[in-house]
Amino acid sequence: MKNNFDAVVIGGGAAGLSGALMLARSRRTVVVVDSGTPRNAPAHGVHGLLGHDGIPPSELLKRGREEVRSYGGEIIDGEVSSAEPDGDGFTVTLAGGQALRARRLLVATGLRDELPDVPGLARHWGCGLVHCPYCHGWEVRDEPIGVLAVGPASVHHAVLFRQLTDDLVYFTNGTGLDDATRARFAGKGIRVVDTPVAAVETDGDEITGVRLAGGEVVPRRVIAVMTRMFARTDGIEGLRLPMADLPDGLGRHFVTGAAGSTAVPGVWVAGNATDPTAQVGASAAAGALAGARINADLLS
Repeated sequence: MKNNFDAVVIGGGAAGLSGALMLARSRRTVVVVDSGTPRNAPAHGVHGLLGHDGIPPSELLKRGREEVRSYGGEIIDGEVSSAEPDGDGFTVTLAGGQALRARRLLVATGLRDELPDVPGLARHWGCGLVHCPYCHGWEVRDEPIGVLAVGPASVHHAVLFRQLTDDLVYFTNGTGLDDATRARFAGKGIRVVDTPVAAVETDGDEITGVRLAGGEVVPRRVIAVMTRMFARTDGIEGLRLPMADLPDGLGRHFVTGAAGSTAVPGVWVAGNATDPTAQVGASAAAGALAGARINADLLS
């Protein structure tokens, strides 16, 4: 494999592959470096993606890789150990020691979700434990749902999931809830439980309830929770990309301008690494736009 490219894309999810596709179709030399750990891997299907609703995440990425390769783009299965400015470009070093030279970079590393530390919770991530009403809501409609609060933003989360079921319980779990919100919940038929959550009860792979600190079990089939979302920065710290905290302590993301441009000349960021709430379609669109801007920038 050659080591000099017009662009290196770090991350091979929807954003990264879409950016690479745009560049490859513009006859740019491009390589995607992907660790193979997509955020949505546990999900059964990608939803809300026009023309591909319900497609398994692995199948979507497989097709995307094939499309990038069909235009001459390259894919490396591996991890980036370092990425740094180097003269008028960048050097990206892989965990195996291979060094790639790039004129431009597209960072599409995605993010990692941090779940509340509740025994029995994490193992259901992407199945009985969901976070996005638009990604998973239809699939859990009419089920007994419990919203596990992590802060003020969980109030809106609960109202969104209430559209999907008549049986919703809001577990405050040590977070505050003012009288006005309690009244609003009462009007919507949302039950509030203030007793701290001790664990999630299961039967095999199924959630059966939420066990409270006092021993009571509230029957639930689905738990919805807002995660804390942190942009993946492993291996790219040397780029010194600006970052900022999300509201309400919900994580940290890369700061970008128009089309994913950054304060570091020659580096763009697309997808969940900069827009944590973007669904697959929005991430793909952001990657495509960033790829087009990178192509235009290479003309100068």
